[in-house]
Amino acid sequence: MTATGPIRVLIADDQPLVRRGLSLILSPDPAFEVVGEAGDGAEAVELAARLRPDVVVMDIRMPVLDGVAATGRLAAEVPDCRVLALSTFDLDEYVVGALRAGAHGFLPKDSSPEELGAAIRTVHAGEAVVAPRLLTRLIATYVRAPHDARPVPAGPADLTPREVEVWRLMATGLDNSGISGALDLSVSTVKNHITALFAKLGVRDRAQAVIAAYESGLVTARAAGD
Repeated sequence: MTATGPIRVLIADDQPLVRRGLSLILSPDPAFEVVGEAGDGAEAVELAARLRPDVVVMDIRMPVLDGVAATGRLAAEVPDCRVLALSTFDLDEYVVGALRAGAHGFLPKDSSPEELGAAIRTVHAGEAVVAPRLLTRLIATYVRAPHDARPVPAGPADLTPREVEVWRLMATGLDNSGISGALDLSVSTVKNHITALFAKLGVRDRAQAVIAAYESGLVTARAAGD
């Protein structure tokens, strides 16, 4: 429950049983109000524009308009709505696409009800919900810098050396506490560096910052199987 009432949730999945199951998980909790269900991405965009949910729980693979394309449209047309993407597989190239398109995170479909509820709360609060190690593994598999790219140790020109180090450690899977320990900084100082880093990179959250680190060449993806 938020200060303004329950978190309004729209569920988008092409399988009626999945939609009903997610609704049955969330509805008994007074912290959530399921305001609608959509069977494809186009319907999700239409309903979100009309119902103005706080969070859309979005399946990645759907007919008519897939979850990635629907997420991109929501980011442009209903920017106050946050997207939590769902995927059958932990390692799924569509998840990277969803994060690029504007999703605030993703969960595998076999997550527990408790994990789903916690993820919706996190996304509603404006934070990325992707676990750092899982995100790093995902990007290491599917995101590759261009073949002619070379490491860019300084990142964008206006990043300080400390911000580059924070960015690098974030991309290797460390959370704020881990970065704090590695650099001998307070957690609050790490948070300040991350806020500045996001602004300078032009990214919205941790997920997009990690993607940017791989695509810039700051961190090199391991070869599959390493």
